Amino acid sequence: MSGIHVTSEIGKLKKVCLHRPGEELLNLPPFELERLLFDDVPFLEVAQQEHDTFAELMRGEGVEILYIEKLVAEVFDAHPELRDQFLDQYIAEAGIVKEEWKPIAREKLASISDNLEFVNKTIAGLAKSEVELPCSGNTLAGLAGAGDDSDLLIDPMPNLYFQRDPFACIGNGVSMNRMYSVTRNRETLYGDYVFKYHPEYAGTPRWFDRTAVNHIEGGDILNLNRHALAIGISQRTQAEAIDTIAQNIFWKSEGCEIEKIFAFDIPNNRAMMHLDTVFTQIDVDKFTIHPAIMGTLRVYELTRGQRPGEVAIREHSDSLEKILDYATGVDGVKLIPCGGGDPIAAAREQWNDGSNTLCVSPGTICVYQRNTVTNEVLDKEGLNLLVVPSAELSRGRGGPRCMSMPFEREDI
Repeated sequence: MSGIHVTSEIGKLKKVCLHRPGEELLNLPPFELERLLFDDVPFLEVAQQEHDTFAELMRGEGVEILYIEKLVAEVFDAHPELRDQFLDQYIAEAGIVKEEWKPIAREKLASISDNLEFVNKTIAGLAKSEVELPCSGNTLAGLAGAGDDSDLLIDPMPNLYFQRDPFACIGNGVSMNRMYSVTRNRETLYGDYVFKYHPEYAGTPRWFDRTAVNHIEGGDILNLNRHALAIGISQRTQAEAIDTIAQNIFWKSEGCEIEKIFAFDIPNNRAMMHLDTVFTQIDVDKFTIHPAIMGTLRVYELTRGQRPGEVAIREHSDSLEKILDYATGVDGVKLIPCGGGDPIAAAREQWNDGSNTLCVSPGTICVYQRNTVTNEVLDKEGLNLLVVPSAELSRGRGGPRCMSMPFEREDI
C-alpha cells in the first residue's frame, strides 16, 4: 500500500520531503549560473541555517520531516545491489563530455562506501580537480580542450532543494516528472528510486513517468481537493503532458479519486514559471495570488469521457475567483494579492516568491521573511504566519512551497 496520501493543499501536513542544501551550492561557477538555472551564488552556511529553521518551524507544528537524500540512502541500505544500477544511470545522464572520462568519474563515486555520503556527492557534482584525467595526447583538440572550458566534470544539482518540482504527490500516487531542462531532469532519478524501491514507498502508483516525451513539473500541480486537480500550462509544463496525466488518472489507475483536472493557461515567463508562483491555497477559502494574473483566464476542465480512453474537455473563460469557486466547491473564495496590490511591491515580492506559500494546516502558512508587505497583508487577514528567514534561500527563485513536497496530509 502506498505511503503517499495528499488530497488537498491545506489539510494538516503530517509528512513532508525536503532537501537540505549541500555542497552542490559550492560548485556553482559564476560564469555557468545561467546554464545551471541560478541568478546568484547563495552563501551555503546561511542557506543551511535558513533551511534548518524552515524544517524546525514545521516540526513545531507536528510535521515529520523527510529528506530525499536520506530516503535514497535508505534504498541502498536495504538493497545494496541497486547502487551499481543507480550509478550506471547517473553516469549515463551526467553529461560527461568525453567517453574516456566516464569510468574515471564512476570509479571516484563508487569508492565512497557510506551511502548517504555517496548520495550527497552525486548531488554535489564532481570537479575535474578531484580526479586524474588522462592526457589527450599531442593533438590540437587535446591541447585546446576540444572546446570544453568548464572546471566541472559532472554538474552539481543546485536546484534540488526545490523538492516540489521533480515529482508531485497526488492522492495516493505520484507524478514522476520529466522536467523542462536537462539540468534539472537528472534530479528525478532520486525520486524514481524512492518510489520504486524504498521499503515504505515502493509500489506507489504512478500518474506520469520521467521517461515520458513531454515535460511537466510539480510546481504546476495543485491538489484542490480529493476530486479535483489544478495543473498549469506554463513555461515548464506542456499541454501534451497534461493530456498524458489525464489519461493515466482517468483510465489507467485504480483507487484514484480525481474526477476533474483544471488546466490553467498562464503566461510563459520566468516570473510565472509555475502555477504555484501565480497562486497558492492558504485556507479553505483563501488563496495568495500574483496580481498580474487577475482578469479573465483561459482554463480547461478535463473529465473522463464516455468511451474508454476518451477525455472530455470544456473551456472556462471567467474571473479567477469564479473559476476557483467552481473548482474547489467553495462559495466565495478570497484572493489576497502579493504586495497588497501595490505594483512595485508586488513585482519585488513576487520575484522573491511572495505568492509561493506552504500551507501547514488551514490558515497556518510558511512565508519568506523578506516579503514584508505581503506578510503584513496576510497577518491582517488572520493567517498564522510561520516566518522563514530567506536572505540566501530566495536566491534560487523559489519559496516555501517550492522547497517542499508533502507526502501525507490529513483529509479536509
